Amino acid sequence: MKTASVKEPSVISINETEQPLLSSGDILVQMHACGICGSDLEKVFGEYGQPSMRLGHEPAGIVLDVGPNVTAFKKGDRVFTHHHVPCYSCHLCNHGNETMCPKYYETNLSPCGLSEEYVVPQWNVEHGGVLNIPDSMSFEEAAMIEPLACCVRAWTKYSYREGDSIAIFGVGPTGMMHVMLAKSKKFSKIFCFDVNEFRLKFAKKFNITDSIHSLDEKRKEKILDHTEGRGVDVAIVATSSLKALDDAIDMVRKGGAVMMFGVPSKDAKILLDMNKIYSKEITLVTSYAASDNDTKEALKLIESSEIDVKQLVTHTYTISESQKAFDHAKSGDNAMKIIITK
Repeated sequence: MKTASVKEPSVISINETEQPLLSSGDILVQMHACGICGSDLEKVFGEYGQPSMRLGHEPAGIVLDVGPNVTAFKKGDRVFTHHHVPCYSCHLCNHGNETMCPKYYETNLSPCGLSEEYVVPQWNVEHGGVLNIPDSMSFEEAAMIEPLACCVRAWTKYSYREGDSIAIFGVGPTGMMHVMLAKSKKFSKIFCFDVNEFRLKFAKKFNITDSIHSLDEKRKEKILDHTEGRGVDVAIVATSSLKALDDAIDMVRKGGAVMMFGVPSKDAKILLDMNKIYSKEITLVTSYAASDNDTKEALKLIESSEIDVKQLVTHTYTISESQKAFDHAKSGDNAMKIIITK
């Protein structure tokens, strides 16, 4: 079977690997769709700050086989599989920090989600890491459950009200999911920032307030003009650009919230005017990954069509074309969400 992995910086290797063996509580899944996300790109082209270098944590597919002790799933089931699952009993989990749980990092798909077939370990199977998907949901939609779940989790980290305003810095796939969530939560003004003209035009299709180039010298002025001089209530940085974080702090209102959502490079540093953050009483928060509670919520949002992720998929590639797919995702050339299929 074909499996994609990082061979060296910027280079993906497609290897023929042995079908992994099943333990008694595992399941074997044939991958039908797997999305490329920012952390995957950072692993290939940047310096990823987390320990795992496995590619593909947005897979969905069909169960090919189950271990003898598996009763909740059977051959032929259509499933989404989460790559990490916490313990839900440690100090961190009990404080709502499930993605910081030590167990979270120990649980992985084998060899990885970007493989024609992969094993979901018993821990994930027994702790909510596998979700049945309805026949009405395409595998491409199911591959969007994990990134949407990450967005869902981020929205639990700050307070907001119906009618608030928001600025989203970086309107790639997850940035656009934040746009969709803001609309579903009835935000009155939504501003999108990016340097990619295709994505700025794409965002306009969603009836947002304004789509602004990140280098526009009047970008802050435009925000203030639309918010009675206050700035936005919430700013989400859905890019690795630390300049965007600086802009978010500058454009959020007094007492507002800034969410650092994008994946920064390892050892990335920024000089912050802490007096501005302090004197404006800005809430600065981060959000890493998602728990299976978040994936369940994301599945509901997609199944109900409250969040229509289909419109974000612009390109698909086969697993043999992974290098081409990743190069395309990195360039963002006329692209939004790129999905790899079997």
